Amino acid sequence: MSLYVALLRGINVGGKNLIKMTELAALFAGLGFTDVRTYIQSGNVIFRADEPDQARLTGLLEAALSRNFNYNSRLVTRSHEEMSDIVTHAPGGFGSDPSVYRYDVIFLKEPLTSAEAMKSISIKEGVDQVFAGRGVLYSSRLISRATQSHLSRLMTLPVYQSMTIRNWNTTTRLLEMMSALRP
Repeated sequence: MSLYVALLRGINVGGKNLIKMTELAALFAGLGFTDVRTYIQSGNVIFRADEPDQARLTGLLEAALSRNFNYNSRLVTRSHEEMSDIVTHAPGGFGSDPSVYRYDVIFLKEPLTSAEAMKSISIKEGVDQVFAGRGVLYSSRLISRATQSHLSRLMTLPVYQSMTIRNWNTTTRLLEMMSALRP
């Protein structure tokens, strides 16, 4: 069985698509997944599945979530190996100065590639930085000038529907949780 994390988008934000983590975990367990763990309210679920086809697994999860929680579910799945690659191959120094920069990982839903996503990104020089990774974009913005950031404009673009964002701390914590479940 493979170890995955499902990164749900658009739940428990602004009073919309409210889903309790206990109900979310119960749904995953009810689908036959094992070692189900949730992390914080933004919809991060770690689990084991027999399904080797990640696109098929994602489709199955989106259908089950949409049906059970009555919303149009969109999510990104990543294997333990992919999460390890994302953290290991972050740009040098990424995440190292959280008192000065906000660090986020923008997870891309296939078929969106990082090269295509980068075409939609607008940055403010001296405030924002964005780097392409495998299936992700790494973004940082200067906290003291956050109101000048252009990265918030991303949410107004159609491509945003194929993305979900996690901060660097959440990303590394999910990898730690997954690694702890490895035999």
